[in-house]
Amino acid sequence: MFAPLSGASIDLRDAVVVVRPGTLPNAEKTAAIVLIEEVEKRSGVHLSTSSEWPDNKPVIAITSAGSSVTKPEGYHLFVDQSKAQAAVRIMGADPRGTLFGVGNFLRVADFAKGRLSIDSPLDIATSPKDPIRGHQLGYRTQANSYDAWTPQQFEQYIRELTFFGANSIEGIPFQDERPTPVMKFSRREMNRVIGEICNRYGIDYWVWIPADFDLNDQTKRAGLLARSDQFFRDTPELTGIFFPGGDPGKNPPELVLPFLEDLSKRLLPVHPRAKIWMSMQMFSKAQQEFVYQYIDRTTPEWFGGLVGGPSSAPLADLRARLGKQYMVRDYPDITHNKLSQYEVPEWDPAYARTLGREAVNPRPAEYAAIHNRTAVYTNGFISYSDGAHDDVNKAVWSALAWDPTRDVRDILIEYARVYFDSTVGEKAADGILALERNWRGPLIFNGAVEGTLLEWQQMEKMVPHLESNWRWQMCLLRANYDAYDRRRLIYESKLEDQVNAILLDAPKNGAERSIVDATAVLYRGVDHSTAPELRARIVDLCAKLFDSIGLQSSVEHYFASDAQRGAVLDFIETPLNNRWWLEDRFKEVRALTNEADKDARLVAIARWEHPGPGSFYDNPGDFSKSPHVLPEAAPGRTFWWWDQGRSRARISWQVTRFPREIAYDGLDPYAKYVVRTTGAGQSNLRINGERITPTIDGSKMGEFKEFPVDPKFLKTSRIVLTWDKPVGEDSLNWRDKSRLAEVWLLKQ
Repeated sequence: MFAPLSGASIDLRDAVVVVRPGTLPNAEKTAAIVLIEEVEKRSGVHLSTSSEWPDNKPVIAITSAGSSVTKPEGYHLFVDQSKAQAAVRIMGADPRGTLFGVGNFLRVADFAKGRLSIDSPLDIATSPKDPIRGHQLGYRTQANSYDAWTPQQFEQYIRELTFFGANSIEGIPFQDERPTPVMKFSRREMNRVIGEICNRYGIDYWVWIPADFDLNDQTKRAGLLARSDQFFRDTPELTGIFFPGGDPGKNPPELVLPFLEDLSKRLLPVHPRAKIWMSMQMFSKAQQEFVYQYIDRTTPEWFGGLVGGPSSAPLADLRARLGKQYMVRDYPDITHNKLSQYEVPEWDPAYARTLGREAVNPRPAEYAAIHNRTAVYTNGFISYSDGAHDDVNKAVWSALAWDPTRDVRDILIEYARVYFDSTVGEKAADGILALERNWRGPLIFNGAVEGTLLEWQQMEKMVPHLESNWRWQMCLLRANYDAYDRRRLIYESKLEDQVNAILLDAPKNGAERSIVDATAVLYRGVDHSTAPELRARIVDLCAKLFDSIGLQSSVEHYFASDAQRGAVLDFIETPLNNRWWLEDRFKEVRALTNEADKDARLVAIARWEHPGPGSFYDNPGDFSKSPHVLPEAAPGRTFWWWDQGRSRARISWQVTRFPREIAYDGLDPYAKYVVRTTGAGQSNLRINGERITPTIDGSKMGEFKEFPVDPKFLKTSRIVLTWDKPVGEDSLNWRDKSRLAEVWLLKQ
């Protein structure tokens, strides 16, 4: 077979995988195994292997010798036009390079039942920008899937992470000792297995070892050192230890650094090339300076560098302050949607109520921007991940750490080709981007959500054999759940509007009749009739995902460790209107003895978000209900998690933020106005730049603050509200800081 002309496709069904003779390095030997096994999974084609070049068959040659690419971990993947038969060469700059070259081959090859081919010409010479490209896979109860895995599942996942250039895996050997029924192997056994897998693939193995106790406790301190010593001896090779300072644990650096010195004395005799890294999460400025001075003064040989991450000093500051002989590693939170380092910026509260912190969360475009903005200060990253739900994000971070100039859609096309089917590469890539767009802006106005669902339903018909593919199942779950949320939100919002209309007529119809009628309307949203086919599909997909990868989408049914850890099935019926809050208010009204008071309370409830002509209402946490809030560069919202997601508080109180400005135009210059707010703590309001003292100053959530509007502010018929930073809260935990929930401008 001769080399094809330009633009032709090379048939590789009968190809021989040619490797170097003799004993090969682990990564190079594994690269050939990966190629043969993954080709067979996708096509049914079994490739033979040889250390000699065949005469009359196409060849896929894998070697770490003679590559034109010399930078570590790079490779040259190309169709060799100089041979009499078709030849694809994967030439690594080193053994790891062959593994990453095989991954690229799998991303660009065409697979189908009984078919394997690759387009020619093909010539890719590449090497990674960053030396550290990895993901944390913690075998612990808190994870929403990893704790249910077998060694075979871990190996397959680690293998697949290398397809996009990941070269590091970070385990969690000790932290979180809670029992879980899904864990099939002991943690010591699985941590040893993960180390062996990394060794076999020739990639780096890191571990995350926190001290979530007071390091003054000598018994616990000695116990952690002893367990670490045992782990070091269990592990064939270890690259690094990441010690998180302050999260978890609240130990000051005066205790952390001596502990790390003692830890190094146990590490280095067993793994002399390993280094210890630390983060300064939750450290004060003074504590950070203590760490810098210690490093400058002692230049410890065991120290590898500093790690960024949630609640850490900015990466730019770490890089500027740390000596050039040390490295900076990022620890990006790519796993959480709220109460996290990178919250979804335009997330609708309906999603926050039902999907929680760890829903399936492909955010490729957003994370690409974050990666390329932050990576300039680092030597790479190992992501924070608590489950397979963030798989798309892992691929994007890995690919961009290799080459930050890559186009995100192209990465997703390769993702779909290698993990789904080459026939739906572009469609599935666009479908993933559509899932990301589902989460942008007010859900009730986002008609594209229905289009996204239709897109995935059409793809289902094209590739029915993907029904058992867990990545495919996750995308389908999100497409169905997003549409179900939207349909419920539209329906239940209309029900609440009907309830408010009923309550407004309480003075005419009587309080009791109004409550009975309103309750009947509210409960129309409980009969599962909004979209029963979507609900059934969600239930089905959650069951399939538990079977395929142990995804724990329910505490009760699938053993999720916590309601906010991806337990989306448990919130499939959570009200998306204020039904629970209204029920509680109805009980309070019924307890009143005066009929006029009952009527007045019901009317006030009905007018909560609709205060009447000339008055205005804004819910700064909900983009669909904040028309007077001026756009901001950073939303700065907090999605609160009360009562394990079952809070009966008004929905507007459960998402808070201090907006930069709220502006009102066209006001009556001769009327009297008052600004009313709900929230907690301080609300240091300014009107047109002037600080205003409240006449009513409730400090608890649900209580009102009221601020009179001086007539002088109304001369131009426009006022602008701004807020000063709350006083004395810099040292407070974020849970204890002041918050703003709602704002009214009421015409008297």
